[in-house]
Amino acid sequence: MNNFDFHNPTHIVFGKDRIFDLSSLVPAAAKVLILVGGASAEKTGTLAEVRQALGARAHRTFSGIEPNPSFETARKAIEMVREEGFDFLLAVGGGSVIDATKFIAAAVPFEGDAWDILLKRGSNITQAVSFGVVLTLPATGSEMNNGAVITRHDIGAKLPFRSRHLFPLFSILDPTKTYTLPVSQLANGVVDAFVHTIEQYLTYPVNAPLQDRFAEGLLQTLVDIGPRLLAATEPNYDDRASLMWAATLALNGLIGAGVPQDWATHMIGHELTAQYNIDHARTLAIVLPAMLQERRVQKHDKLLQYSQRVWGIHEGSEDQRITAAIHATRDFFERLGLPTHLGAYDLGQEAIDLTIRQLETHGMTRLGEHGEVTPAVSRRVLVAAL
Repeated sequence: MNNFDFHNPTHIVFGKDRIFDLSSLVPAAAKVLILVGGASAEKTGTLAEVRQALGARAHRTFSGIEPNPSFETARKAIEMVREEGFDFLLAVGGGSVIDATKFIAAAVPFEGDAWDILLKRGSNITQAVSFGVVLTLPATGSEMNNGAVITRHDIGAKLPFRSRHLFPLFSILDPTKTYTLPVSQLANGVVDAFVHTIEQYLTYPVNAPLQDRFAEGLLQTLVDIGPRLLAATEPNYDDRASLMWAATLALNGLIGAGVPQDWATHMIGHELTAQYNIDHARTLAIVLPAMLQERRVQKHDKLLQYSQRVWGIHEGSEDQRITAAIHATRDFFERLGLPTHLGAYDLGQEAIDLTIRQLETHGMTRLGEHGEVTPAVSRRVLVAAL
């Protein structure tokens, strides 16, 4: 196990009817800006519950944050916070709303061009507006970490950033708030959490059995509940709770502490999302199987472990078991309705060329746990994903 520091100050408030805890979680004198995506939070009654729980606190709502939150929309919220003096932000939604809220929280007190926060990946953040979360879409884990991703459409860039100042003060996780989600978003959430786990688990052994077993438990749970979530005619609270907590645990830092991490699949996926507006989880489903095939030699030992412990594959040679595990991963994504080839989105060689150029532009030229995923390797991955 490698040396590590671990610190996560986010207060998790989990279970039914916990939105009403906002009355004690948000400072009594706070002037609150509620941030949401579309109209769903209003239609489902979640926003009404939030407003009721805030009581007499001054508050307004900013809506319109996109599924892949944009720099352009966030700037409007930044101006609103500065002009009207809001001192507490409340994200009500999924990872996109939370990511946008993190950027807004960092940008409001930032001196200079806010885009520099993204260019320097958050290393220049020295303070942030306090914020909390009411999670309605489990997927990204942003509700319990200090990272985010923002898209800037005018230059076709989607960049990650993080800072110790960007942990949510609290996050309310009520599984019943997922009951109105469409099946496609549930499927995206399962795959997003699955690939987050893979990026921290499927690298190379460093004698970290606790992290490995923890990650494998998350993967097994997602494999188990994923098809049930999509097939259910009525929401099952326990399965929704398992998805919500699994997605949070997949990226709150625990399983990645003391182990090497990859993230090459994510960086390539971000470029596909930025250019073609494909859902984040769906770009991961395209890239990951091809990435595992391309990197099967470097990931040999962990792929064997993955094949046995996650998929129960014990027969055949080592190469055959690795191949079977990669096929099982691809089949799992496909069974959830997420295509694993670029062709499903009518993308071909031109998309590959553009993606590679964007990776180079954004300095993503030495990716992966060994820094060996060069643009040439990324190209081979994308060609294999055609």
